[in-house]
Amino acid sequence: MRFLLALLLAAGAGTAVAADWKPAATPLMTKWGKQVTAEKQPWPEYPRPQLVRDQWLNLNGLWDYAITPRAAPRPEKWDGQILVPFCAESALSGVGRRVTPDQHLWYKRSVEVPAGWAGKRVLLHFGAVDWEATVFVNGKELVTHRGGSDPFTIDITDALRPGANEIVVRVWDPTDTGAQPRGKQVMSPEGIWYTPVTGIWQTVWLEPVFPHMHVRRVRFTPDIDRGEVEVIVEIDDPHPSVWATVEGPGMKGETIQTGAKYRLKVPDAKLWTPDTPHLYPATIVLSKNLPGGARITNGDRVSTYFAMRKVSAGKDANGVLRLMLNNRPLFQYGPLDQGWWPDGLLTPPSDEAMRYDVDVLKRMGFNMLRKHIKVEPARFYHHCDKVGMLVWQDMPSGGVPKRGQLIGPDAKQDATFTPAEKAQFRTELKAMIDHLRVFPSIYCWVPFNEGWGQHDTNDVLKWTKEYDPSRLTNGPSGWADRGFGDMKDAHIYPGPGMFPVMPDRVSVLGEFGGLGLPVAGRLWKDKGNWGYRTYKTREELRDNYQRLAVALRPLVARGLAAAVYTQTTDVEVEVNGLMTYDREVIKFDVAELAGWHRPLYGPPPTITELVPTSEKAAQTWRYTTTRPAAGWEKADFDAAAWSEGPGGFGTKGTPGGVIRTEWKTNDVWLRRTAELKAAPAGEAMLRLHHDEDAEVFINGVLAARVTGFTTAYVEVPLTAAGRAALRPGRNVIAIHCRQTGGGQYIDAGLVEVK
Repeated sequence: MRFLLALLLAAGAGTAVAADWKPAATPLMTKWGKQVTAEKQPWPEYPRPQLVRDQWLNLNGLWDYAITPRAAPRPEKWDGQILVPFCAESALSGVGRRVTPDQHLWYKRSVEVPAGWAGKRVLLHFGAVDWEATVFVNGKELVTHRGGSDPFTIDITDALRPGANEIVVRVWDPTDTGAQPRGKQVMSPEGIWYTPVTGIWQTVWLEPVFPHMHVRRVRFTPDIDRGEVEVIVEIDDPHPSVWATVEGPGMKGETIQTGAKYRLKVPDAKLWTPDTPHLYPATIVLSKNLPGGARITNGDRVSTYFAMRKVSAGKDANGVLRLMLNNRPLFQYGPLDQGWWPDGLLTPPSDEAMRYDVDVLKRMGFNMLRKHIKVEPARFYHHCDKVGMLVWQDMPSGGVPKRGQLIGPDAKQDATFTPAEKAQFRTELKAMIDHLRVFPSIYCWVPFNEGWGQHDTNDVLKWTKEYDPSRLTNGPSGWADRGFGDMKDAHIYPGPGMFPVMPDRVSVLGEFGGLGLPVAGRLWKDKGNWGYRTYKTREELRDNYQRLAVALRPLVARGLAAAVYTQTTDVEVEVNGLMTYDREVIKFDVAELAGWHRPLYGPPPTITELVPTSEKAAQTWRYTTTRPAAGWEKADFDAAAWSEGPGGFGTKGTPGGVIRTEWKTNDVWLRRTAELKAAPAGEAMLRLHHDEDAEVFINGVLAARVTGFTTAYVEVPLTAAGRAALRPGRNVIAIHCRQTGGGQYIDAGLVEVK
């Protein structure tokens, strides 16, 4: 049946018109984008994997389009053809034009409803339209929907007529002139802000359903502690006479009343984890009781699935609050995943392309990703469910970078929103949760990112937690924390770092890294691209990423529960991806990455102090602020003429510093002797606080070179030569630190991690 309907659609597209279509100009094109043609329907897959029916009609393909002044009526003349579901600004739409806030984008197409659907209601589904969509069928205005990321459905049955039917969609998008949720879209893209998206950007489709008797939503809430799953089957027209039979492997088929909560036994449940992502398929069949005891049994039939897994926060064996999966601590590590594409912008060029990102991240050894201020097509989360990829789901931010809506890291007050703007945010937040809560891969909700449109913070976080108590609520991610949320989330670039362990909130690192590498021939812009730290060679990138990965382990030992590395791919002018923007180049050896990540998921390591810092007790150093003679870092150098003083060295007010000796000049050189009873058996690391650039030597060998600054003590991996230089007995640690502006501080010690 699906194949037949696809043929019907293709026949109506018009081969002459399809032959005229071509992609618009773009700096980069993915290999999947190069395969997109108007003759081959884009995104032919059934778009709603959590609620599948056999009969449907995909409306993706060529539509007429026009861009008009906002005050103008419906156009008489159309500008050309647009390939749905790609937005007007994208190359794959074939349009490649910006739509401004004072314009409307119009769509039009004709469709015939298959004769076999007679007697059923016909639903028109939109996966997502950014941002305000008004839908007309045969000239009749049916609905206006506001929300750029959530799906919506219209019953168009009463507006249909025999033969051809005309569907028209009018879209308005204020982009960054409004406060509506929109993520990183701005009219003037630069830096971390990207090209705007206007119009239809996910699949459009028709579907026949039984009148007054079709499934609208199925919600599964697993309870692994009791070996049960709670089921709610919601229908379009709630009525106590409509029942649903739930069938599936490992479940005893039971008939339950629609709209009510039922708990079904799942004996010997197989638990879903990133390593064992077991899914339970299920079929829902509706029936209706008639007066006199008869029953209609040939009602709506949908297929779906669920998983048995539990999300919680709890204390480990050492009393440290951790993120738990199925009642066990699980360190979660993955990338900031923005889901942008050079040829489709918010829309991946194909389902295969979208799945590629998930598969590559899985092979890299990540067990989580943070879906950053974007809601993906439903099939994305289905792929995560199948491969075992946990998802932290952001709410698309609104109001930024509009003045007055972006609050800084230390802001005491939230951003100012009008009551209408607040209501719209809540409406879209609820719609996102309703849409995605069925996917077991989603671990937590992230309503706010870095103060971007952050308003009524704790009220929003508390509402989110109450609305879906089966998941954790992280918020806000980075910047202006308000003291609520299951997690306290730090953003530290390049990091890594963490908030100290807390008794009632889990310490997580919501963003770090951002190591950049521009790859010639794979850039959105040849000049002006950037990363938080940018390198010239893959070897430099590799070595610095490995240092970050190694530095995570001692943080796990200190209570860090999760970390998010920036980011999956380059995006427009950002070059800090694990892959290039077109996905043609993976900047790392995949197997090597997986090997570096694997130790993070084992039991937390232990940390043993080898050489103390001055955090708790003063340690004596020799120091000078005058450039010393050559060989100053060697173990046998005579530093008797240098001054002597207690660490740490710096200026008052430097964040995280413990100032015992004032240092105000640009440079300082330090030396200290430390005794080791034996060479470390585990991973020897510096415990270091530096502001700014520093070189650390052990027995005359360069053991670490760091740039920038930290705001706390962190563990820094030693170079291979530095590790080899450590020996039982006397060791000399020598440091040069250089300051260029702001606060300044330097102190160091050694620890063993194993």
